[in-house]
Amino acid sequence: MPQTTPSQARTEPESPSAFRQQLHRVYGWYAGGFAVFVVGLALLEQMGLARHWIGYIFLIATVLLYASIGIMSRTNNATEYYVAGRRVPAIYNGMATGADWMSAASFISLAGTLYLTGYAGLAFVMGWTGGYCLVALFLAPYLRKFGQFTIPDFLGDRFGGHWPRLLGVLATLLCSFTYVVAQIYGVGLITTRLTGVAFELGIFLGLGGILVCSFLGGMRAVTWTQVAQYIVLVVAYLIPVVWLSVKQTGTPVPTAVYGYQLEKITAREHQLLNDPKEQEVIAAFKAKADAYADKLKDVPTALATEREAAKQHVLALKAAQAPTTEIAQAEKTLASLPRNVEAAQQRWTHAQASYAAKAQPLANMPRHEQAFAGDPNGLPEAREAFETSRNNFLALVFCLTVGTAALPHILTRTYTTPSVRQARHSVTWTLLFIAVLYFTAPALAVMVKYEVLHTLVGTPFGQLPIWIKQWAAVEPNLLSITDINHDGIVQLGEMHIGTDIIVLATPEIAGLPYVISGMVAAGGLAAALSTADGLLLTIASALSHDVYFKMIDPKARTSQQVMLSKMLLLLVALAAAYVAVQKPADILFLVSAAFSFAAAALFPVLTLGIFWQRANKWGAIAGMVGGLGITIYYMAVTQPWLRSLFGVIAPVELWWGIQPISAGIFGVPIGFLLVIVVSLLTPPPDERTRELVEHIRYPRLFKD
Repeated sequence: MPQTTPSQARTEPESPSAFRQQLHRVYGWYAGGFAVFVVGLALLEQMGLARHWIGYIFLIATVLLYASIGIMSRTNNATEYYVAGRRVPAIYNGMATGADWMSAASFISLAGTLYLTGYAGLAFVMGWTGGYCLVALFLAPYLRKFGQFTIPDFLGDRFGGHWPRLLGVLATLLCSFTYVVAQIYGVGLITTRLTGVAFELGIFLGLGGILVCSFLGGMRAVTWTQVAQYIVLVVAYLIPVVWLSVKQTGTPVPTAVYGYQLEKITAREHQLLNDPKEQEVIAAFKAKADAYADKLKDVPTALATEREAAKQHVLALKAAQAPTTEIAQAEKTLASLPRNVEAAQQRWTHAQASYAAKAQPLANMPRHEQAFAGDPNGLPEAREAFETSRNNFLALVFCLTVGTAALPHILTRTYTTPSVRQARHSVTWTLLFIAVLYFTAPALAVMVKYEVLHTLVGTPFGQLPIWIKQWAAVEPNLLSITDINHDGIVQLGEMHIGTDIIVLATPEIAGLPYVISGMVAAGGLAAALSTADGLLLTIASALSHDVYFKMIDPKARTSQQVMLSKMLLLLVALAAAYVAVQKPADILFLVSAAFSFAAAALFPVLTLGIFWQRANKWGAIAGMVGGLGITIYYMAVTQPWLRSLFGVIAPVELWWGIQPISAGIFGVPIGFLLVIVVSLLTPPPDERTRELVEHIRYPRLFKD
C-alpha cells in the first residue's frame, strides 16, 4: 500500500499530486483484480466447485488482503499511527470514512429494517445522512483546525483540566464499545454463513482480520484498508439489487422502478389481509397467546400442573413399554420445564408476547407504504397510536442525526486530511459515497418483499428452497417457518425473518448464483471489519494517548504510546468479542444505542465548546454527566436485555411513548441545558481558552 517511511519523508518528500496518482494506480489495479477474482469464482462454480469452498475462498482471500495491507502499512510513528500522517487526500478519506460508516448496521440491517417496518425505517436513512450535514457544517473543519489526535484531546484542551478529558474518554469508550460489539456480532454472523463454522468460532476468525490491520499500522493501515473495503462492499451491495431490478422489471436502475414495485406490494398486502388462510394462522397464534395468558394468571398452579402432567406422561410411556425414543423425548420435555416460578414467569411472559405479536396481520409488519401506525382521524386509540409512532420516528431521526455528528471514530477521520479545506471536502465525498448505498437500500427492501410475497408465500413446505434450512441453522431467531395451521403451505404469518439476514440472503431469495451470495457476504464482512477497525483504534487511542500519555505519564516516548495502544486494542477486541458471543441484542439496536450515547455525552460539549466562548470546564462536566446519565438510565429501565442485566423488575414505563432506541432525545437537551446553566453560574474560562476558541473559529478557517 502506498506509504513513505518517516526517514523518507524527511529526505524525499512526495508531492500531493504524485501521491494521488500512485493511489489511483494502486486502487485501479485492485478494483480490476477484484472483478477478475469474482468472475473466476463464478466460472469455477459453473464447473462444479462446491458452495462451501466458495465461502472459504471469499473469507480467506478478503481477510488475507486486508491483513496484507495492514502488514505493509505497519508503523510505530505516532502521527502515522493516530492520524495516518495527516496526508490522506479528500476523495480517499471520503471513501475510507464511507467504509468506516457503512457498518454492519448499514450494510446488513438497514434494508432488513426497511423490509420489516416500511416507511418507519426511513428514519435511519434520514438520520444518518442528515448527520453528515452537521459534521460538514459545524464540526469537521473546526476540529481539523484544532489539529490534535482524538476528541478527548479537544475536550481536554478546550475546557482545561483532566476531568473533561477523562469524561470524554469514558463517553468514547461507551459509544465505541457498544458499536464495535455490533460489528463483531455481524462478523460472526457472516463468517458462519460463509464457512458453516460455529457462530463463536466465526467471531474469532473474523477478529483476526480486524486485529492485523489496526494492531500493526493504526490509522494508516485502517485508512488504506477501508478504501479497499469500500470498493468491495459497494459492489457487493449493488449487484444483487440491480440483478433483482432487471429480473422483476427489466430496468437496471432499482431506484427508478422503486415506486412501481411498491404499488404491486400494496396490492398484494391487500390480498393477504383478506386471505382466509392468513386468518387461520392469526387465530392459531392468538390461541397460543391466550393459553400463555391463562397460565400467567396463576403461575405457581400452572407450573405445578404442567410438571405433574409431564411426569405422568413419562410414567405412562414406561408402563406401556413405549419405544425408547418416545420415552427420551418425554423426559426431555419434562427436563425443559421452568425450574421455578420466576423462570416460568419470565419464559411464559416472553412466549405470550411473541405469540401475540405473531397474531397480527401481515406477520406483524405495517403496510409498507403506511407512514405511521394508527389513524390521526380515527378512534382515540388509533389517534394515540399515530402520535406515538410519529413521535418515535422524529425522535429516532433526531438521535441518529445528532449522534452521527458526535461519533468519535468518524470525527477522528477529520484529523487525517492535509488541511482544513480537505477535511471539508472529504465530508462532501463521504456524503456522496454513502448516498450510493442509502438511496439503494429502500429499493432493495421493496424488491425482496416483492419476492417473498409473490414467490415464497404459497409455496408447499416440501418445496422450500434449501437456503431457508441453512439460515435457520445459523440462528433460528433470524429465520423460522412453522406450519401452524397444518395445511402444508407457507403463509406470510408463519414466517419470521430477522432484520440481519435480508441483505445476506437476497441473492438466494432472487435465485442468483451462489458466488453472488459469497460476494455479498464478503461485502458485509468488509463493512463490519472496516467499522470495527476504526472503533477499536479509537478506543485504544483514547486509553493510551488521552489517559496514559496526557494524564499519567506525559514524558512517555511516542513509541511507548503506540505500543501501549496496540496492547489495549488487543484487549478491547477480545472483550468485545466475548460480549458479542452473548448476543445481547440485534445489530441495529446496539448501533442506535451508540448514537444515543454519543449524542447525549459529546454533541452538546463539542458544539458549545466551538461556538460559545463562555462554556467552561464545570459546564462541560455537568453536561456530559447529566446527558449521558439520563440516557443510560432510560435505556436500563426500558430495554429488555439491559433490564435483565441490571435486574430491573418494575413494569416498563416509557416516557411519552419513546422507545429505548431513541433515549438520546432526553439526554441531548439535558446536556445543553446543564452546560449553559452551570457555565453561567461559575467563573468564565481563562484568556488562553478564549484565544483557543478564536483560533479554531475565525482566522483563515477554510484556507489551506
